[in-house]
Amino acid sequence: MKIRTNNHKFRNSFVSISVTILAVMMMSNITTVTAGPVEREQAKRIHDRLTGVPPTDADLDFMENLIVNNNPNSLYDGVPGPQAAAFHAMDPAGSSRAKYFYNVTLKNWITPWTNVEQTMFAPLNDYTALVIGMIRDGVAFNTVLSADLFYTGTNAVSGIPAFSITNNAHFEYLENNNIDLSDPALFQSQSQDNRNGAPAGIVTTRAAGEAFFKAGTNRRMFRFTLMNYLCRDLEDVKDVTRVPDRIRQDVSRSPGGDSSIFLNSCIGCHSGMDPLAQAYAYYEWSDAEGRTTFSPNQVQGKYLINSTNFEYGYRTPDNRWTNYWREGPNANLGWNGPNASGEGAAFMGEELANTDAFAQCQVEKVYKQVCLQDPIQLHGPDIQTITEEFQNGYNMKSVFAKVAALCMGN
Repeated sequence: MKIRTNNHKFRNSFVSISVTILAVMMMSNITTVTAGPVEREQAKRIHDRLTGVPPTDADLDFMENLIVNNNPNSLYDGVPGPQAAAFHAMDPAGSSRAKYFYNVTLKNWITPWTNVEQTMFAPLNDYTALVIGMIRDGVAFNTVLSADLFYTGTNAVSGIPAFSITNNAHFEYLENNNIDLSDPALFQSQSQDNRNGAPAGIVTTRAAGEAFFKAGTNRRMFRFTLMNYLCRDLEDVKDVTRVPDRIRQDVSRSPGGDSSIFLNSCIGCHSGMDPLAQAYAYYEWSDAEGRTTFSPNQVQGKYLINSTNFEYGYRTPDNRWTNYWREGPNANLGWNGPNASGEGAAFMGEELANTDAFAQCQVEKVYKQVCLQDPIQLHGPDIQTITEEFQNGYNMKSVFAKVAALCMGN
């Protein structure tokens, strides 16, 4: 015979009481979720990766609670908990340290795109400011190469120099005085007002002009646009099967006396690049004026230099561009724009920014910034999903939130 002890009675009573409590909670639709060290560490990691500074206790508590409950959050368009926590870290109306996402994280992330050296150790400028503003305000990012948009400090910033198209003092003042770029009262958008010619997003900022229109043949602007926004250098898009009829006169057809070099190498880049870079034909950087100049209906002399290298080559008559890469191997860039040709930098920017490659590039760049590594195979399907979702509205802040949630750890 089995002897029942007091311990058995206590255990049975405890189980009975526990079952009763659980039943009452289920009937009452009560859910209790207890936070733990894992969720708190995840919240801290999200905040640290996005802002670069530790969260306050209040922000950490709030973000932890969002992750623990993982419910659609009305404050941030119904996104699940971890993404809502990331949005909170970037939200100046919610987080006390959101400014660091804009002033530090974004500034350091974007600045290498603005110079040939690709260094982050450069002052804030109008190019970086434009991209920061677009991300802050949720402006569709596929307009970054075409928008008639500009961001500057406001009159509410005491002592700020007036904006000038001939120097960078206005933006350096914003940075040196730690002006909060998350605050629309201090930093806001306006039209470019043709200050650097026909507006085309970052292409017609002063910083881009100084870096990429200066000297050369304006092919540099195209190359760095390709690198920064499609994550591909010219070698990655080389295609020797395209028609070479738009290659300019300055490209020798027999470099070093060997025509095979042109046919097997030079043609691969120039046959596609030259007809697209023709979009920049009216732009030039002026050292004397310290700004980009724009001459409507007048092709800049740099497009016509070294004409004796191959006098039967293409002589640029205007700024009409054509995209030969819509066919052939570069069709896999995913061209989704409405036109394969057009006039000017803005329309050509639309052509580039509406590719699948553009969308994937932005997501991969955010992944490297937030996850501190190149995209890994484990996250391949997630990156593809985020890319497809990004193409529905092109909201970069949403990409940062989704990637931060993806890399918050377990």
